[in-house]
Amino acid sequence: MSTSEPTIIGALSPSRAGDFMTCPLLYRFRVIDRLPEPPSPAMVRGTMVHSVLERLYDLPAPERTLDAAQDLLEPQWRKLLEQEPSYAEMFGDDQERAQWLARARVMLERYFTLEDPTGLEPAERELYVEAVLGSGLLLRGYIDRLDVAPTGEVRVVDYKTGSAPGPAFEARALFQMKFYALVLWRLRGSVPRLLQLMYLGGEGEILRYSPDEADLLATERKVWALWQAIERALETGEWRARPSRLCGWCNYKDLCPEFGGTPPPLPARQPGDTVSRRR
Repeated sequence: MSTSEPTIIGALSPSRAGDFMTCPLLYRFRVIDRLPEPPSPAMVRGTMVHSVLERLYDLPAPERTLDAAQDLLEPQWRKLLEQEPSYAEMFGDDQERAQWLARARVMLERYFTLEDPTGLEPAERELYVEAVLGSGLLLRGYIDRLDVAPTGEVRVVDYKTGSAPGPAFEARALFQMKFYALVLWRLRGSVPRLLQLMYLGGEGEILRYSPDEADLLATERKVWALWQAIERALETGEWRARPSRLCGWCNYKDLCPEFGGTPPPLPARQPGDTVSRRR
């Protein structure tokens, strides 16, 4: 009996799986065509807030105050600008930039209403994880924070800078967390005790869920079904648009047949096209 790992047939992250569930054509534009997207102020602000919360835990516990978190905003913004100077072009003037930054400060204030960071010592922050299923599908992603209790129980934490979803959309929001839990289960052999989504937009809210093995087996079946649908689209070249209210925020409307556009010719599929390590 061979003990070698299966050949990797492709890779999925929660975000790319979410793209395909939202709209197969969106997945194609991002993963197959790799079309560039202009940065959005909301996306960049989310990246900055995540960076601040990650750096906050570099400080000694008593120093993890709201003032300390606010003091980290400008340095993290400057760091993002150094990495991508085009971010400065998102704003029409200094006032618009100041309003954008002020919303980030509000998100940090909400974070401090949801938990006290002085009483926490995360085991991991911004943790990259990957696991290969028996089918050869590689699952990968970045976990914002991993907390491990003295008894060994694991809590997976993810920060969201949007508002909490309504009850009808909670299952979709939890899919990402179950995806991470599945990867950790396959990597470490134990099911995380708690999945925690922290929403820093709106009024601030925490969504918690305790998974079990049945949940994660169901998630594994769902992920595999998604990959099979992606493979069918790769084989047939049919990447259908799925219109929804999210179309209003799509950067590819000019190329979408639903809005009178024409997608570019499909590129030849090359080995590794769906396997590159990108968040």
